[in-house]
Amino acid sequence: MSTPEILRVRTAELEIAYEAHGDPRAFPIILLHGFPDDARAFDGVSSPLAAAGYRVLVPYLRGYGPTRFLDPAAPRMAQQAAIGQDLLDLMNALELRSVGVAGYDWGGRAACIAAILAPERVRGLVTIGGYNVQNPQREPQPAPPAAERAYWYQWYFNTERGRLGLERHRRELCRLLWQEWSPTWRFDDAEFERTAVSFDNPDFVEVVIHSYRVRHRNAPSDPRFDAIEQRLAARPPITVPTVILHGADDAVSSPRRSESELSQFPPGTERRVVPRVGHFMPREEPAVVVDALLKVLH
Repeated sequence: MSTPEILRVRTAELEIAYEAHGDPRAFPIILLHGFPDDARAFDGVSSPLAAAGYRVLVPYLRGYGPTRFLDPAAPRMAQQAAIGQDLLDLMNALELRSVGVAGYDWGGRAACIAAILAPERVRGLVTIGGYNVQNPQREPQPAPPAAERAYWYQWYFNTERGRLGLERHRRELCRLLWQEWSPTWRFDDAEFERTAVSFDNPDFVEVVIHSYRVRHRNAPSDPRFDAIEQRLAARPPITVPTVILHGADDAVSSPRRSESELSQFPPGTERRVVPRVGHFMPREEPAVVVDALLKVLH
């Protein structure tokens, strides 16, 4: 499978690498991957959307693939507000006044945050997993034991042993997460390796470790985002047209979570639980993501 041309654009903090499909003059859709993944997650989504008449942009998040920090000395932080601001900065750099957005995991969080901070610029949202905004300012509360066990990688990353483990065994660890989070999905070595090269980004380990430590208040947050984080801590509603997708077999986040969060979305928001799909929905059932985007942007 050939890899699309890598394009680059500079923001205040990053040189963001992205792939583009479709007519440059068409209405833009931005597709956002999660951890541990990259732009290849949307290979089955991009072409149908381009064929439907959209311009499709698939960026590599900070710490992944060819995306780079501009300042070698800048802290490699990846709190949710930074990921959300990266999306808005990308839109500004590309002079996109209005977009459709879809994402899951980290990318779903960025998409939800952009919809909250700049609703006038998001025509439609497809959020995989539901209301992906976190509240790290709240005193942490224990989840049911089965849920806590599913987050073993987060507890691991909050230790020095976990940081070293990710540094030394990133491919093995990330492949294990693919297998655990989507237990009914069968991928081959070639599919994994096409994405695993993105984990060789020199900032990958620091970015991942910061993301999973800051949400548990075990790493400093970037003071530039204090106001945004305080706003997000209030769990503001999302007001843009939205379709929620959730894999029935998602081993990271139970579909019960997105069901309980429907009040965070506009009345009448459609929520689809997709059978035999785990955490990596754009890879497992790309047609479902395409259909949701076409519906929300009609």
